Amino acid sequence: MLPAVTVPGFPIAFRGSDAVAAGLVDWRVLHGAAFRRLLPDVYGLRGRSDPDLTLLSHAAYRWTRGDGVLCGFSAAELLGASCAPFGAPAEIAVPAGGLRSRAGVVVRRDRLHPGEVTEVGGLPVTTPLRTAFDLGCRLSLVEAVVAVDALARVHGFSPDLLLNFAVRYRRARGVRRLPDVLALADPKSGSPPETRLRLLLTRSGLPAPRVQHPVLDDDRLRAVWIDLAYPAHRVGIEYEGADHTRPERVLRDAGRYTRLVSAGWRIYRYTRFEIRDEPDRIVADVAGALGLTLGNHRTVR
Repeated sequence: MLPAVTVPGFPIAFRGSDAVAAGLVDWRVLHGAAFRRLLPDVYGLRGRSDPDLTLLSHAAYRWTRGDGVLCGFSAAELLGASCAPFGAPAEIAVPAGGLRSRAGVVVRRDRLHPGEVTEVGGLPVTTPLRTAFDLGCRLSLVEAVVAVDALARVHGFSPDLLLNFAVRYRRARGVRRLPDVLALADPKSGSPPETRLRLLLTRSGLPAPRVQHPVLDDDRLRAVWIDLAYPAHRVGIEYEGADHTRPERVLRDAGRYTRLVSAGWRIYRYTRFEIRDEPDRIVADVAGALGLTLGNHRTVR
């Protein structure tokens, strides 16, 4: 019996020429309705929607023929700490020379220590700490904090550990701003939108709220957690993501908010639409609840 022929990544993200050479498909099939071209000579099964960052990251690795390490937003995505904006390209670090960035993938020439590379699902990616360092130095201040928060929360490390990389790579672009990022980071943040909401408040001049604040429910002998809280004023701020729209979550939230109101809390609930489109109103709401007057101001993005 002949051994089974395998092609790395087939049929999710694979080199088309390898699949044809192995006899798994022919070029006519690859160019038909079942597959789509992701990158030069890299194909995958055609889905109902555009390729997401996970699929693009797999494709980028196959494109390098195993000579790259997924980094930046790609690494964060595969490490379970998604923090990339919609439509972000894959990111991969490769040795000097050779491949260049193109639509769908950013090629970087980052220097990586062997201890800064791990493996996820058979693909090499930068470690959570190295990924947080790269994004913390590379992104705008708010999005850098978002990335560091997400990776620190999922992988349970203190953001201050990134200072070790600042010493090792003291000439890296953006490294001098890293202390500013770490001063704002909080690994207790429950999600990237919660981090953006917190920074919207603090960068507009409001006091820093407590993150994931517990309110004891003595009757049920449990705690109710608030995303952001000002305990002295009994003011809570909640980010309402898509998971809060599930029927069972709606029912749980109803009882949860009733218990908080009964305990004397005022709860302000916001979605990504308000964070994006009405930041000044959010700041005004919370400032009013705290009895503060910020005057004529514009939120800092």
